[in-house]
Amino acid sequence: MAGRIPRQFIDTLIERSDIVEIVGTRVPLKKAGKEYTACCPFHDEKTPSFTISQAKQFYHCFGCGAHGNAVDFLMEYDRVGFIDAIEILSSLAGLEIPHEQFNHGGPDHRPLHQLLKTIGDWYRAQLRQSPTAIAYLKQRGLSGEISARFGLGHAPPGWDNLLRRFSGDERKLQALRDTGMIVEAEGKRYDRFRERIMFPIRDPRGRLIGFGGRLLGDGKPKYLNSPETPLFHKGRALYGLYEAHQALRHFDRLLVVEGYMDVVSLAQFGIDYAVATLGTAATPQHIELLFRHAPAICFCFDGDSAGRDAAWKALNNLLPLLKDGKEARFLFLPEGEDPDTLIRQEGRDAFEARVISAQPLSDYLFEHCAIGMDLHSADGQVRYAEQLRPLLDKLPAGLLRQMLYKRLDDLLGIQTPHPAGPRAQGTARRPGSRQNQPQGLNATRFAVALLLQNPRLGADPELATDWADSDIPGANLLLELLEQTREQPDISVAQLLERYRDTASEKTVRKLVAIPLGLPENADIAAELRGALQRLSDKARKARLRMRIRGGQAIRRE
Repeated sequence: MAGRIPRQFIDTLIERSDIVEIVGTRVPLKKAGKEYTACCPFHDEKTPSFTISQAKQFYHCFGCGAHGNAVDFLMEYDRVGFIDAIEILSSLAGLEIPHEQFNHGGPDHRPLHQLLKTIGDWYRAQLRQSPTAIAYLKQRGLSGEISARFGLGHAPPGWDNLLRRFSGDERKLQALRDTGMIVEAEGKRYDRFRERIMFPIRDPRGRLIGFGGRLLGDGKPKYLNSPETPLFHKGRALYGLYEAHQALRHFDRLLVVEGYMDVVSLAQFGIDYAVATLGTAATPQHIELLFRHAPAICFCFDGDSAGRDAAWKALNNLLPLLKDGKEARFLFLPEGEDPDTLIRQEGRDAFEARVISAQPLSDYLFEHCAIGMDLHSADGQVRYAEQLRPLLDKLPAGLLRQMLYKRLDDLLGIQTPHPAGPRAQGTARRPGSRQNQPQGLNATRFAVALLLQNPRLGADPELATDWADSDIPGANLLLELLEQTREQPDISVAQLLERYRDTASEKTVRKLVAIPLGLPENADIAAELRGALQRLSDKARKARLRMRIRGGQAIRRE
């Protein structure tokens, strides 16, 4: 097994790479003081909000929030994996990638991805040899071009096609078990997929993680997915997202439908921004992934009771994630229709008009809660408000929640209780004061953000560390950052960010490295960090004092 790429090599590679040059070969840049600006390549905009710091070797979009170093940019813009991005940078820098000959502690899933790719290629070859499967796809109105674009294949009849293909290779047989491609039950082993049209399921990087199969002929289940595996988690996977990105680099919206065939048929008619959940309702993980790729989501459901139930579940999962600047809509199709049948009847323009004019989440929320309510009576109004308020409280604090509470007030003609708004901020500032922290950041996260964005601060000898042995949440990450920046005072933001890729702290680090700190331009950031660390020292000292007091009380009681 190939080992990981040494950290020292990645540090050197990032140091020798110029993010301005890398981005500039793909996106037109304009010099703006010490930084460079451009219209963001990851979302549509007319006014540039994408900035690149040559000093930090870091990019950040103030519009969509995209940020990272040169590796992140290549992974997102070129749609490549981490290793491919490292290879691109190495080629530009004229360096050869070394590999440490040991595993880095996490599972190596590359053999599983490769096995699924091999199986996917075999399924495609089987499709070309099956008149029955080809006739079915033609009968469903799919062209050869669209079938090839989505990599459709055919699992032929037979219980042991894959078993025979990989017989004698125990590692491959184990991989077939791990990926769910074979079933073991009652002492027997057999292929999971038989006599089905096969839909490869890819992650956003294009790696195969599983399959969906549509049965040819009668029988049940009509549709069958890969089971939960180390690669495939149906509550997080979206069919068609990778293919959509191959067709469109930027999305105004993503359309969420229910089936593979819906996605493929819509793409054939030029609607390239459709994705599908895989046999499950839209989960919070689905929604987070969707919002990372587009500012707006339109959920498309059948108009029957099952579709309405699925929509309501999606809405409840949406509410806590609907930050200002994000939009969600709901499209209910005529009963008996699905996207596949409807777009063939009315064409792209008419179907897309339905998507654009779909019901906003706020309208759907207010209308759904009004079902069965008598809003002309005081009792009905109270019941209506009691049903709506817990749902509105799920929304993140912001303009949307305020507007929907106002809408409720206007509808009822009364002032309903609102959640408390943010505390008023004082105008006076002094270096290191608590009020200088952005709202929602405690002293630990404020200090982490300061260090991530200004690694040179770690060399300050006056920084307090007597909080290091405390149980303050986040103290371990902060201490680790201090140690790294002291050991390597000239480490860049880009290098520091790379240290945390694929670690338990990556999500926190990526959030805090780009969070606006809101400090004045002339702020003494070194004093801000010292102040934050001193507050941690005070907190740790008080905690130790409380422990001693409790210990003394226990001794006296004895």
